[in-house]
Amino acid sequence: MTVANNPEGRVMVGLLMTRPRGVAERFVEDLPASTRATVQVIYAPLIRTTPLNPRPDASEQGLSSGDVIFSSANGVRYATAPFAGQSAYCVGQRTTQAAAAKGWRAICCGQDADALVQTLSEVPPAGPLIHLRGVHSRGDIAERLRLVGVNCREQVIYDQVLLPYEDEARIAMDAQASLIVPLFSPRTAQQFVKLAPYRAGLHLIGFSKAVAEPLKGLKCKGLQICKSPTAAAMRTLVRDAAAGLARVEGGPSAQ
Repeated sequence: MTVANNPEGRVMVGLLMTRPRGVAERFVEDLPASTRATVQVIYAPLIRTTPLNPRPDASEQGLSSGDVIFSSANGVRYATAPFAGQSAYCVGQRTTQAAAAKGWRAICCGQDADALVQTLSEVPPAGPLIHLRGVHSRGDIAERLRLVGVNCREQVIYDQVLLPYEDEARIAMDAQASLIVPLFSPRTAQQFVKLAPYRAGLHLIGFSKAVAEPLKGLKCKGLQICKSPTAAAMRTLVRDAAAGLARVEGGPSAQ
């Protein structure tokens, strides 16, 4: 699905958002107004998260005792509500904020799985931990914590289903001369590569080195990697790419 933020028929740069629609829209809303004015946003989710069926209840999720680990906001979304005083050790500020909003005593333990494992290894919680995650998860958090003596297990509570492009999105993508593509996960990057070829000149931005790895064999105009795995770092690179392409292609920034 596309967003027609080009009412005056100006030359604009395409911005392809492959995340689920809700989080993609929030990312676009947080871009600078000057950036939003120079891009035509194309929403084309390549992944959909769904709770496991049947959904585990609180006791099956292990929430009746101990604390939890969330490595993504999706884990927070599909977990049952916490009991009073339960802590959630989280990866990233967005996950931490989501956990706090749901009632957890949320603690940010860094921007990636490595930082969380290091933090909990150095100062392990007194009680048991459970990592509530999706079917596809990176970092081997529970196993690595067990190896250093931390009582931790894991529970899969949701799935991440890969999606093809809808016809409308593919038509909109093919109509662009240049396409900025921020990619946030290795699986989405792999799916993006699988769905090639692309007619537009691709300006790819990987959230991390792991996300960028599948993209290296794809024909593109450029591939950048965020300095840190944060939404703010991604927004900065999207902003800079949009500004540069707007100057080249005669967009509003070139006036």
